[in-house]
Amino acid sequence: MAKAALETVEKETKQYIVVKVGNEQYGIDISYVDNIVRMQKITRVPKAQNYFKGIINLRGEIVPVMSIRIKMDLPDDVFTNASRIIIVKIEEKGSMGIIVDQVKEVVTLSRDDIERVTNKGRFINGIGTHGDELISLFEINAIIEENV
Repeated sequence: MAKAALETVEKETKQYIVVKVGNEQYGIDISYVDNIVRMQKITRVPKAQNYFKGIINLRGEIVPVMSIRIKMDLPDDVFTNASRIIIVKIEEKGSMGIIVDQVKEVVTLSRDDIERVTNKGRFINGIGTHGDELISLFEINAIIEENV
């Protein structure tokens, strides 16, 4: 009986990769994350939306890369040794690279740790609490939509 209760608790948790964009922390559902790569040469694509930085060649796969900062109306990216490209995979849309300032850690949040929000903006679907830190949780599908 105790084992069944334990399995139920495990199913109600999710893991998030915590990243920094500016001074804020954001969580990306780990189920979407395919890879995390160091910053590399990004080939510009003419006439693309301003938030698309271009494309990279990742082991023979061409992956479009976007700036989450520009998409969220923040100042443009400043690349450092901590900057990373998070490769996310969405089944119907394929792979997309998202530039972040820093990857911090992986955290596990239960439903009780997450407060759903509807008025925070279209890119955030909840706020997670990990220890005494707040983590805004990205809605990946909204971020990679092209019509914004």
